[in-house]
Amino acid sequence: MEKTDANKAFKCSESLIQNICKVFIGKRDVVMNAVLALLSEGHILLEDVPGVGKTLLAKAIAKSIDGSLKRIQFTADLLPTDVSGVTIFLQKTGEFSFRKGPVFSNILLGDEINRATPRTQSSLLEAMEEYQVTVDGSVYELEKPFLVIATQNPIELEGTYPLPFSQMDRFIVRLNIGYLDHEIEKQMLKDQKLQVSIDKIEPVINCSELVQIQEMIRHISIAEELYDYIVTIVQKTRNYDSIAFGVSPRGALDLMRFSQASAFINGRDYVLPDDIKHSAPVVLGHRVIVRKGTRLTASNNIDMIKEIVDGINVPV
Repeated sequence: MEKTDANKAFKCSESLIQNICKVFIGKRDVVMNAVLALLSEGHILLEDVPGVGKTLLAKAIAKSIDGSLKRIQFTADLLPTDVSGVTIFLQKTGEFSFRKGPVFSNILLGDEINRATPRTQSSLLEAMEEYQVTVDGSVYELEKPFLVIATQNPIELEGTYPLPFSQMDRFIVRLNIGYLDHEIEKQMLKDQKLQVSIDKIEPVINCSELVQIQEMIRHISIAEELYDYIVTIVQKTRNYDSIAFGVSPRGALDLMRFSQASAFINGRDYVLPDDIKHSAPVVLGHRVIVRKGTRLTASNNIDMIKEIVDGINVPV
């Protein structure tokens, strides 16, 4: 990549993070991981209690990239066609016409995704993986960038359907936001006393520039031993005592992409072992199924991945 182009792209990504942090205050680490997911062409699962800013984060990302945002409130009676779109018959012309669903957007916010039936949840699988949807035998391409931000409430489980493992595997990260500390929450009250914070931010990058940066990140250099390092981490999850099913090859690809984005955010055109080591718990934690009898929590999964990574020699 040209040095001037790389420098410009790096400044754009840093401006993106800072812009989102203007409204999503006190959680720079969450913003950082969300932006890394965006740059990695991945999707985000936000799992936390109501009211901590999950929707705000999605809106801030969409406004910062000057992209379109569509929101779906997932419920038990939601149909797959409510997501992807439907073919209708026009009596005046005697022809069929496809009416696009909300999936045709740059940012798709799926609120409380686990309240929809597995049939409806599965309507997102093709879009998340192949950037297209198939309706009545016709294939419709999605415009890039395309990012799914799905939320789910881990407390209220009545009337919910656990996400299929195949769908969990399509999210590059699962993020927990958490509560704000005293001073940050006090500042939030002052900031939003007269005006909603999201109204204050402007785009710092457009969708075309973002796609160029995503393509640039794909060319970040990875040394041969670091490919081995990624594969060793992934294969170790498949032979870990507490894990019944380890990370898939898709997880290895996502770890590579996320590590490339991490290197890029840090102003490098090459990946370091630390990029992989720090990315692994975030990218792989939700991709493993623990054995029966092991307490299943997001933090336990992340701790397992950290333990696995710590037990592997780091390439020098």
